[in-house]
Amino acid sequence: MNSPVVTRFAPSPTGFLHIGGARTALFNWLYARGRGGKFLLRIEDTDRARSTPEATAAILSGLTWLGLDWDGEAISQFERADRHAEVAHQMLAQGHAYKCFATQDEIEAFREAARAEGRSTLYQSPWRDADPATHPDAPYVVRVKAARDGETVIEDSVQGRVVFRNDQLDDMVCLRSDGTPTYMLAVVVDDHDMGVTHIIRGDDHLNNAARQAQVYQAMGWPVPQFAHIPLIHGEDGKKLSKRHGALGIEDYQRMGYPSAAIRNYLARLGWSHGDDEFFSDAQATEWFDLGGIGRAPARLDLKKLDHLTAQHFSVLDDAAVLQELRSYLTATDAAPLSGTQEEALLRAMPQLKDKAKSFGQILERAHFVLTQRPIQPDEKAGKSLDPVSRSILNELTPHLRNASWERERLETIVGDLAAEHGLGLGKIAQPLRAALAGRTVSPSVFDMMVVLGREETLARLQDAATGG
Repeated sequence: MNSPVVTRFAPSPTGFLHIGGARTALFNWLYARGRGGKFLLRIEDTDRARSTPEATAAILSGLTWLGLDWDGEAISQFERADRHAEVAHQMLAQGHAYKCFATQDEIEAFREAARAEGRSTLYQSPWRDADPATHPDAPYVVRVKAARDGETVIEDSVQGRVVFRNDQLDDMVCLRSDGTPTYMLAVVVDDHDMGVTHIIRGDDHLNNAARQAQVYQAMGWPVPQFAHIPLIHGEDGKKLSKRHGALGIEDYQRMGYPSAAIRNYLARLGWSHGDDEFFSDAQATEWFDLGGIGRAPARLDLKKLDHLTAQHFSVLDDAAVLQELRSYLTATDAAPLSGTQEEALLRAMPQLKDKAKSFGQILERAHFVLTQRPIQPDEKAGKSLDPVSRSILNELTPHLRNASWERERLETIVGDLAAEHGLGLGKIAQPLRAALAGRTVSPSVFDMMVVLGREETLARLQDAATGG
C-alpha cells in the first residue's frame, strides 16, 4: 500500500511572498490535495538577522488570500534547532560525520594553494579520518563524511535522471562551531520528521538535492521524490527582478486580480494539461501532475492574466466577487463600502463584472451606484452635456415616465427619439451616460437605468437637463 502523499512549502521569512514562491506553494498544494494527501507549511527562520515576524505574517496572509490552506500549524525551523543538532551528533556517533577543527584561515590557505596549482578548490579536511585522540580542545564544526568515489543520482520527476560525481561534492558542514545547525541539515531533518514524501521546489535547489541526499543516506532514511521546477522569468526572458515590476503576491492583490484567476494563471506557468488555459480549482486539482511540468523557464505574461481574469469574473458568483472586493479595498487602504453601497453593487454586479479585468475596473464602472445625486460629471463626461443634449434629455423624460421598465423597451424608446432627431443611438447614449454616471466609462446606459430604477433614473435625467 502506498504511503499518503505529503508535500510542503518552506519559505524564508525575509520579505514578501514572491510570485515564484506562490507558484511553488500552489504546485505542492495541488499535488497533495489531488491525492488526498497533506500540504504542510514550514517557516525557515534560521537566519535570525534577516527573518522578521512581519515577513512571516506577509507569507501567511499571501497564502490565505491565494486560497492555499495548509494542514496543522505552521512549523518554525528555528524552534527545532535542538532536534537538528541531535541528528548531527547521531551521525558523529555512527561515523557518518566528523569533527573538523580547521580554521577559516586554514581553509582559505588550502583554496589559494589549490587555485595556484590548478587543483579543485573543494575543501578536503585533514580531520576527516583523524584519530579522536588527536583532537585539540578547540572549536570545531561537524561535517558530513560524504562519499569520495562514485556518483550520487537524483531521479527527478521534472529534470529526469541527474548525476553528480561524488568527487565534486564536499563534506558539507551540518553543525557550526557555535553548535547551531546549518540550513542544509535542518531541511533534511525537518522533511524527514514531517513525513514529506514529495519535495517540489525551484530548480535553483537542484544542486542542494545531491548534498542533502548524503544526510538521508547517512541516517538510513528514505529519500523523498524530488521535483525541481524551472524558475519564472519576465516577459523579456530574464530572471525576475525589481525591474519587472510586481514581484510579491500581495502586489497582484492590490492590482485588483481575483485569487481564482491568479491560481489558474500560476498553475499554467510551467505546467500544462493539453491545450487547457481556463479551468476551475476542481479541474486543476484533478489534473495536476508532475509529468505536466516542463523544463524550460516560464514567462510572465500579464495580457494572459488579464484575459483569464475576465473569464473568471464571468463565472464567479456575485456574492463571492463582493466578498473579495472587500479584501481588495482593505489591501489598498481604501474606505470600506456602506451596507447600502454593497446592496447596490450586488444589484449591478452582473453588468459590473462583464469583461472586467480587475476590481479597480469594477469599482470604476460601479460609480453610478456608489454615488448620490446630484451627479457631478467629470471633465470628459461633462463635455457631452451641451445645450442640445440637455434639451434631448429633457424631451426623453416624459417618454420614460410611464414606460415598462425593461431593458429592451428602454432601448426602443431612446432609439426612437434618436431617429426623430436624425441621430445615431450613440449620440444620445453619451449624454445619457454622463447624466446617469458622470463618467465616460460605465456599463450600458440601459443596464444602468434598469439597476437604478425609474425614479432615480428620471431624477438624474432631470438634474442633467436643467443643469441642477
